Amino acid sequence: MKTKKFTILHSNDMHGDFLAEIKEGKKQLIGGLALLSGYINKVRKEEENVLYVISGDMLQGSLIDSEWKGLSTIEIMNWLSPDVVALGNHEIDYGLPHLLFLEKVANFPIVNANLYIKKNNKRLMLPYLIIKKAGFDILFTGIITEKIMDSIKQDKLIGTFVDLAEASDEVGKICNAYKNDDIDLTILLTHIGYESDQQLAKLLKPEWGIDMIIGGHSHTILAKPAKVNNILIAQAGVGTDQIGRFDILVDDDTNSIIDYKWQLIPINNKIAPKDKQLEEYINSFKNVVDRKYSTLICKLACQLTHPKREIETSLGNYIADAFAQRAECDVMLVGSGSIRVKELGPAVTLKDFLACFPYDDTLTRFTIKGYQLKRIFSFIMRKENRNSEGECYQVNSKVKAIYSDKKEGLISLTVDNKPVEDDKEYTICMQNYHYNNCQSFLNITQEELNQSGKTKVITTSAQQVLEEYFRNHPNSQAKIGGRLIYQ
Repeated sequence: MKTKKFTILHSNDMHGDFLAEIKEGKKQLIGGLALLSGYINKVRKEEENVLYVISGDMLQGSLIDSEWKGLSTIEIMNWLSPDVVALGNHEIDYGLPHLLFLEKVANFPIVNANLYIKKNNKRLMLPYLIIKKAGFDILFTGIITEKIMDSIKQDKLIGTFVDLAEASDEVGKICNAYKNDDIDLTILLTHIGYESDQQLAKLLKPEWGIDMIIGGHSHTILAKPAKVNNILIAQAGVGTDQIGRFDILVDDDTNSIIDYKWQLIPINNKIAPKDKQLEEYINSFKNVVDRKYSTLICKLACQLTHPKREIETSLGNYIADAFAQRAECDVMLVGSGSIRVKELGPAVTLKDFLACFPYDDTLTRFTIKGYQLKRIFSFIMRKENRNSEGECYQVNSKVKAIYSDKKEGLISLTVDNKPVEDDKEYTICMQNYHYNNCQSFLNITQEELNQSGKTKVITTSAQQVLEEYFRNHPNSQAKIGGRLIYQ
C-alpha cells in the first residue's frame, strides 16, 4: 500500500481582514494577513506536502479593498500564494468584467464549474484544476452559491447571458469527464453555506469519488468536520483570526483518505512570526487610505453594534431610521448584509463610515397593500431564513413585527402602533439590490411592487444620504427596541 501525508490549509470569507488587532480582554495580536502568512510560511517549511486553498469571498469588508475595487486585495493575496481559490458571491461585487480583470492580476488559479456564458454554453472560469504533488494527482473544482445571480442581476447586460447550473450535476460532469484512474484525491471548494454543503454531499454519487468539501459563505465555526455520504465537510469561520488545517493520509491504491486530523488554528503573534514584507506591503495601501479618509464626520453618544445580521441591532436601527426619515415611508427595509462592521463609534471617521456601509445603491419607495406587507414579513422572518445563509433585514422604528417559530407564522405586524390592515395602502422603501431580487428575497414580484403606480426613486445614492445623516446628527444614539421579535 502506497500512502502519502498531505497538509491542507484552508480559509474562506476573509473579506479584506488585512490587519491584526488586539481583541478586548486579550494581550496578543490576533488575525491579519501578515500573521496568517507567517503561519502558512511556517507550515510550508515544516511539512513536506502542503496545499493552501480559499473558498471564496476574499473581497469586500475593508476600505483598502473598496478603494481599489479589489485590485489591492488580489495583489495582497498574491503574497499568500494560494494553490487554488474558488469564487464567492462578493467576488462579483464590482461587476463581472472587473472580475475577469482581477483574475488576470491573480498569480493563483481561480476555479468554478457552474458559471456559464449562456449564448454558447461555455464555462466562464477554469472549471477544474489537477495539482500534482508528491507523485499524487489532486483534482479541485469549485461551486458558487445561487447568490451569485443576485449580484449579477445588478447589471442587466450580464444577467441576460450568465446561467447558474445545478451544482451537483456540474460536479458530476467534472468527475465523469476528467477524473481518471490517476486522480488520488478529489476536493470540492464551495461557497454555498455549511447547511447547503451537507445537502449537496447527499446528492453526490459515490462513483464520483468526492473526498472532501471545503466551504464558505455561512461563516460557520466548527468543532470538527461533518461527514456526509463519506465526504468530509469543513469551513473556517470568517476573517483571518483562524485557519482550517487538515492533515490527511491518502492511499494511492484506493484513491481515498484513510486517516485525517482537522484543527481550527487560531492566528496570533504566538503561533508564528509575522510576514514583515507582507505587512509593509499592506501598510502601503493602509497609509493612502488613512490619509484620505481620516476626517471625523461625527461623534455618536455611544457605540452602536451589529453582532449578527439575523437579529435586530442598534446599528441596524440607526441606519434604518436614517433612511426612513429621507424616504418618508411607513416601512424601511435595510439589508443586514449591507452593514459590514460589528461595531461603530462613538467617534466615526469617513474611513469607519465607508467600512461600515461600502455599498452604494438607489433607494426606491413603493406603495403596496397590507396583506402584501404581511406576506413580506412572514417570509423574511421565517426560521429557515435565519440560518446565516438567508437574506435578513433591519427595519425602522415605526415597525413592530412578532413572529412565532413554533407556529411558523407572523403573530402581529404594526405600523405606528396600529395593526396592519389587509386592504390599506402602505409605503415601503428598499435598496435596488433587494428590488432586483424581490421575488427570492421578499416573496413579492416587481409587478406587485409597482402595481399602484406610485413608485418613486428617493435617492440614487443611499451612501450619500447616510453620510449626511451622520454629519447632521451628532451625539445621537440608537437602541434595540423590539422592532423584530421572535418567539
